[in-house]
Amino acid sequence: MSETGDLAARKQAVVAGLMALEAAELESAEAHYEAFLKESALGDREEHDKDDIATARENADLAAAFDHPVMTHHAKIDVIENMDFALTETVGPGAVVGFGGKHFIVAVSTARFDVAGVTYMGISTSSPIYKAMAGLAAGDSFSFNGREIEIEEVL
Repeated sequence: MSETGDLAARKQAVVAGLMALEAAELESAEAHYEAFLKESALGDREEHDKDDIATARENADLAAAFDHPVMTHHAKIDVIENMDFALTETVGPGAVVGFGGKHFIVAVSTARFDVAGVTYMGISTSSPIYKAMAGLAAGDSFSFNGREIEIEEVL
């Protein structure tokens, strides 16, 4: 396989890892939402005391609170599915960027995830670090939090 093919395959593995992370986060958020929603339903018996009603309302409120993370993860998956992850030489949406032993994918903000023994983290285009390095290429430097950082790799 050519070097370009290797880089493209590596980048696609990172994108797959990013999508798998978000899919797992969505599944977890949905499970929490459904659990509290189920607990908010009153049983089929004819009468319910105040404690039953209060507990059902509390669980309905908790289910509503878990609705926001569900919607957030759906939105992140939508962004990932619709982003162009073609190889690039400059930092922009869809780029994989490496510097100082850290690796990022510009798409959506995420927790850290591992692909082939390398740890990555998703960052959004509204993050301060992205704004500091947007449009730069490997070998370029940018200032962030009072430090000068050289970009080592852009895919």
